[in-house]
Amino acid sequence: MHKKHPYHPIHKKRETKLPWQSPPKSIELDPRAKENLKAIFHSPTYKKALDDKEFLLEEATLPIRLELDYLKVEEVLQRFGIKKTIVVYGSTRIVEPKLAQMKLENIESEIKNRGSSKALEKKLQRAKKILQKSKYYDMAREFGKLVGKAGKGPQDNSVTLMTGGGPGIMEAANRGAFDVGANSIGLNITLPHEQFPNPYITPNLCFLFHYFAIRKLHFMKRACALVIFPGGYGTLDELFEALTLIQTRKIAPIPVVFVGEEYWSRVVDFEALEDEGVIDSEDRDIFWYANSAKEAWEGIVEWHEENGTPLYR
Repeated sequence: MHKKHPYHPIHKKRETKLPWQSPPKSIELDPRAKENLKAIFHSPTYKKALDDKEFLLEEATLPIRLELDYLKVEEVLQRFGIKKTIVVYGSTRIVEPKLAQMKLENIESEIKNRGSSKALEKKLQRAKKILQKSKYYDMAREFGKLVGKAGKGPQDNSVTLMTGGGPGIMEAANRGAFDVGANSIGLNITLPHEQFPNPYITPNLCFLFHYFAIRKLHFMKRACALVIFPGGYGTLDELFEALTLIQTRKIAPIPVVFVGEEYWSRVVDFEALEDEGVIDSEDRDIFWYANSAKEAWEGIVEWHEENGTPLYR
């Protein structure tokens, strides 16, 4: 009688098939069964949940999608050791001076060739305004460099620059960190039209969100400072939400710096809000103005030193 060794290894793959690994013989005898089996394979209910896109986009799965939108980014940020972020907001339309000058010259050339019109004159004035504000692109780029060079060096992720990942001011800030070899984060968002991430974000720290709410959560979760460059609706949206969180002490106060007093004092009249009695005088102490990258950065560092929460321990 053949005796087996007490330990008889089992192969990873079976040598003989199990009954359910092949179509049942009965379908050869019953055409209806064959057709029905085909229908089963094509039914959306037979798809695994993770492979069923229609199911994943149903209203019932919204909580799961929200969680995944949050969790993927959170896991990566933890893996990179990112503890604090300095968040930069600003317009997508404010481009670097060279590009702003080219756009202005193109409109001037169009007027020269086609003649002036009310629409072209409006475009011309807008282009001139953007050229004037292109200095903020350079400031945002310089600010990104200052953040990137701080701490223990460019590869120190404990305090990392974060932007919305788009063009304009966001590109400039990411570009500054890129210039000095530092990591920086970009939080892009899916929109009805395609949005390209700017090319200066650290590739493994560039994220694409579906939900604005989850994106906003990540903007604020690790934020130890907010730096607000001139911008429009999107910038104002993020700004006022942050000011409200600090005002109500839903989050602990952090530095909020408006870069470009000449722009912000014209666009948002905080003094009028106080005069109207809809905010208190201390609510205006939540933020301050800076007119250079260095002034903004030094103010943030000093704020944290005085607050007993130094950026780098």
